[in-house]
Amino acid sequence: MSWDRWMRWPSQEALAWAGLSLARLWFVGVVRAVVLGALLWSAFHEDRGWRLVAGAAMVAAATWAGWAFFRVSFAHRLWPSLALMALLVGAALAAQLGDWRMLAAVLWCGSAVSALERLPLVACVPCVIVAMAGYVAYADDSWLVTTLTVVGLVLAGYTLRLDAEARGSSIRLLAQERAARAAESESAALAERARIAREIHDVLAHSLSAQLVHLEAARLLIEGDAAKEQILDRVVAARSMAREGLAETRQALSALRGEMTPVEDFLRELVTADRASVTVTGERRALPAEASQAVRRVAQEALTNVRKHAPGAKVQVCLEYREGEVRLDVRDSGGRSPGELASSGAGYGLLGMRERAELLGGSLEAGPGEEGFVVTLRVPG
Repeated sequence: MSWDRWMRWPSQEALAWAGLSLARLWFVGVVRAVVLGALLWSAFHEDRGWRLVAGAAMVAAATWAGWAFFRVSFAHRLWPSLALMALLVGAALAAQLGDWRMLAAVLWCGSAVSALERLPLVACVPCVIVAMAGYVAYADDSWLVTTLTVVGLVLAGYTLRLDAEARGSSIRLLAQERAARAAESESAALAERARIAREIHDVLAHSLSAQLVHLEAARLLIEGDAAKEQILDRVVAARSMAREGLAETRQALSALRGEMTPVEDFLRELVTADRASVTVTGERRALPAEASQAVRRVAQEALTNVRKHAPGAKVQVCLEYREGEVRLDVRDSGGRSPGELASSGAGYGLLGMRERAELLGGSLEAGPGEEGFVVTLRVPG
């Protein structure tokens, strides 16, 4: 046995009443009340006068010392605990010398059991030896009965200690489990907030940046006294972008509620206004919400980049279901010149797409292809 174990106190969780069932608390209380009543009756029912007063004072002092010992040992204060234990042993000796043998026996035995249950082993062993030596010195029973009593008391005290330590360990483990669950819930809430923030950013930042480009162009045309038709075209384009942004916001909210249309249908709707084709290969299956959103957002951003930087280019969108993952390819044939929105903010951009893929344990590659530009997304799903 290591020295640390000899010096270690029973934990406060072990010494507290917390964790005990109501039935056990009632049982302990009733047993203590019965034992105390029987003790007082057997010790003092024949006493009169000063002996009765002295006996009552001794019981009161021993009761206070026991209560104080429980308090200071709970606070892990060694020297006050030893002082009170010495007071209890002294009260037992005084009771023995005063011919209150029953009270003395209870104090001897109670001191030994309490020391075993509540003190470090290095301190409780001497206390138990002293208390049991006093009990043996004044015992009237045979040596066999006395030996069995001492052994039984030591085993009972150590059993109570082990039971208290086991209860304290279970309480600490329960507290740690609750703390871990609380931390896990908080982490999940933060992750969900980050996901919602990312969805809102992806939709609104992209849509609003395009609207700002059209509205800024309209302002410049008005200041330059341009024709109504040109101004109207810009305003109509901004209104169209606002409608698209609203539709995308609704789609994002539906995704957050788990009400998403199949990815294939979404891609086909997405390319209706572009010169694009959609090809789906592999065994179709329902994708996790995050993977499905990643495919949708990457397809949206890739097509938006085509409109900005390669207007009029043909686009091929290929969705491939593989074992354990899904792959999305968006290829364009290249454009003659950048479009009107080429100088606008990317909003989401390749960096955002790559971040979304890596958060899911996937990858994103983007770069020039044989003819135009190629965006390839791989995510588990």
